[in-house]
Amino acid sequence: MATNGTYGISGTKGASENVFLIWGGEGWVAGHLKELLQEQKKKVYTTTVRMENRESVMAELERVKPTHVLNCAGCTGRPNVDWCEDNKEQVIRSNVIGTLNLTDCCFLKNIHCTVFATGCIYAYDKKHPPGGEGYLEADPANFGGSYYSATKSKVEELMTIYSNCLILRLRMPVSDDLHPRSFVTKISKYDRVVNIPNSNTILHDLLPCAILLASAGDTGVYNFTNPGAISHNEVLTLFKKHVRPDFEWKNFSEEEQSKILKAGRSNCELNSDKLTKRMKDFGVEVKEVHTAYDECFQRMKAKGIK
Repeated sequence: MATNGTYGISGTKGASENVFLIWGGEGWVAGHLKELLQEQKKKVYTTTVRMENRESVMAELERVKPTHVLNCAGCTGRPNVDWCEDNKEQVIRSNVIGTLNLTDCCFLKNIHCTVFATGCIYAYDKKHPPGGEGYLEADPANFGGSYYSATKSKVEELMTIYSNCLILRLRMPVSDDLHPRSFVTKISKYDRVVNIPNSNTILHDLLPCAILLASAGDTGVYNFTNPGAISHNEVLTLFKKHVRPDFEWKNFSEEEQSKILKAGRSNCELNSDKLTKRMKDFGVEVKEVHTAYDECFQRMKAKGIK
């Protein structure tokens, strides 16, 4: 298994200028990454080539000649991960075969590959209860309640073999708008929500960190979340305070929730100490999740988002 470290001097061995190629180029996270890289005056390209098509992948890598691939592609399901339960072959083709194929092709061409993965591979247990010890990067996955999560944990274990691969575990990502894929948008539209503390990824704070890690050639696994955990009610209370003062919501239990879902849902806190420590090397502070949410909603309010 590959240990955490760096790959080459600037990500790819012998490269003088970083060239980024974003896979899944029409996606939500990919769009934010492209915008950030353009703001930083980086050379960036996007692609929608299917990851599982090896010849097409190799041809795209040869055409663009990137130093860094940022993999934002994969199946999460529409409208949610329940879709994966009825489309397992397609999920394997994308999330397992495709992800491994792209990583392997990058390895053969000495290209650094960052995979935007998921931290939804854990569930609270006796050793890791709500408010207690968070899961570390090296802890084995213990949640397989959804087919999506099951495939993600298996492919991550295989990807760690690759010395060119950086794996970033996002959880319940949130953007500074009401994009349909944003966690806040989702729970604000539900009739009822559970109230469980979870790790969250505020994209405004963390996507710049992804670029720093990739540019430095970091490899291995990072829990890619803001420090701490925040409950659904805490999120919606802040949303109500800053964005939508007349917003109301109702709760229900996990047992009640399970009756309307086809697949289980991961609830957990990830320990982000490794990320916060590494970011200090760049002079960057990763904000605690409650603070990060408060500032996120203030930015939304300033934009007039309701």
